[in-house]
Parts: sequence; structure tokens; C-alpha cells
Amino acid sequence: MPVKPRAGVWRRLVRRRLALLGLVIVAIVVAGAVLAPWLTGYDPNEQMFDGLTIEGSPLPPDAKFWLGTDLLGRDLLTRILYGARTSLIIGIVANGVALFIGTLVGVVAGYFRGWIGSALMRFTDLMMAFPALLLAICLAAVFEPSLWIVAMVIALVNWVQTARVIYTETSSLAEREFIDAERTIGASAPRILFRHILPHLLPTIIVWGTLGISTTVLLEATLSFLGIGVQPPTASWGNIIFENQTYFQAAPWLVFFPGAAILALALAFNLIGDALRDILDPTQRGRA
Repeated sequence: MPVKPRAGVWRRLVRRRLALLGLVIVAIVVAGAVLAPWLTGYDPNEQMFDGLTIEGSPLPPDAKFWLGTDLLGRDLLTRILYGARTSLIIGIVANGVALFIGTLVGVVAGYFRGWIGSALMRFTDLMMAFPALLLAICLAAVFEPSLWIVAMVIALVNWVQTARVIYTETSSLAEREFIDAERTIGASAPRILFRHILPHLLPTIIVWGTLGISTTVLLEATLSFLGIGVQPPTASWGNIIFENQTYFQAAPWLVFFPGAAILALALAFNLIGDALRDILDPTQRGRA
């Protein structure tokens, strides 16, 4: 029985050790975020009486608090598990919106070209001229920071790279003979776009969608660390580091564990995205 294309991609993906490592890390983070209430018996904002030393310092990792406590006596493991929810929600939502905007702009500009394509791509170039982090900081400062506002701010600065890549591929596809044949027989633009162009763009969209999550997670953590992202007491890996940075030398676990979580999740999505690129793009096969 022939293997379905999707099943074939999945089988080749899990055969790659680095990609498999990335999948395992993502699965652990997702499981921790979803099962957080059952994995820990503490509330993420609960300030426990026995969560600090007599001098009022955070407790190091022990049998009761596996990753120690923070400067307010809250269980660090609990906050990291709930912070995973924040990172995943923002990563998926922000990257999904950015992917949609970038694909829409790139496809429309690449297919119709002319003044429409020129206007859209000049606007894209204008957005690319601004440093993404600086633009995100400006937008986050204008709007009242919240989980959903941060997600939309990140989406508004992350769509430009996708638009550029999709525009290039769409322009190439629009000049292919089978597209000219469709136009000759009177096929409408929506039919050509949805039936012939978008299916060819799907591998690129999947790869950029996967790689984009790691960028989104890092940008969210950066904004939260700078104090203009997700606001306390909502747990976020970035604001956990921000809140506890003054204890970096006295209690390094407060920075190390959330920092390691950010690094691991970003690396995992990069490993998966790189593997998908090699699998889905015939020109990249055999290079890794």
C-alpha cells in the first residue's frame, strides 16, 4: 500500500536525530503547559510563607521546591510551567497571524504584480527598514501590554520576511507554463491562486511557520524582560528573568532555569524547521 505524502514526510522527519530531539522537547513543553495544574500543587502566584529563608532570600532547589523559589517565595517550577503556556500561545497566535499576513501580501504582490505588487513590496521594504525589536518596543509602548496585545505586536513586525519569500516564489510560479495555460482557458484569479499556486507554496509556508515560532518565542521573552511584554503577575519566561535579575549572583537558578527553557524551545523549533526545509525542498535534500 503506498505511503501517503504526509506520512512520508513524518517518517523522514522522525528518522533525523536532531529533528526527533526537537520534537521531544516541544512535546515536553506542550505537555508541561497543558498539564501544569496537575504537575504541581501550587498556584503560580502563590507567595508561600515557607518559600523564603529567614533572611527573606529565595530558597535553592530542594525536595519540596524542585527548582527553588523566587524573590516573592513562589515556586519557580510552577511559574515556568505556566510561563510555557504564555510562550506557546504567543508563539502560535503571533506567528500564525504573521504567516497569514505575509502569505497574503506575498501572493497578491507576486501574482498581480504591476502597481499593486510594487506598492505592496515597497511597503514591505519600508517595514523591513525598521529593526524588528525597536519597532516592537515602540508598538508595545503605545498599546497597553497584555498577552494578546503582545501577540499582535509581534505579528505586525514578523510578517515581512515571509512576504518577501512568498513574493519571490509566487512571481516564479506565475510565469510557469501551466499557469499561462489556466489563464488561456479563462480560469479566474481566485481559482489559479487557490488551486495551483497556494498548493505549491505550502511547503514553504510550513517551514517558515515552524521556524517563525522560535523567533516569536525569543522576541516575546525579550519584550517581557524589558518590561513591555506580558505583565506580572502573569507568568512569562521573560518576566521571570526580569523580576529576579537582581538575584543573579545570589540565586542563579532564578535566571538559569527560565533562560534554559527559552533556549531549549527556540532551538527545538529551529531543528524541526531545518529538517522540514530539507525534506520538503528538493534542492536541499541530501545536504544535511
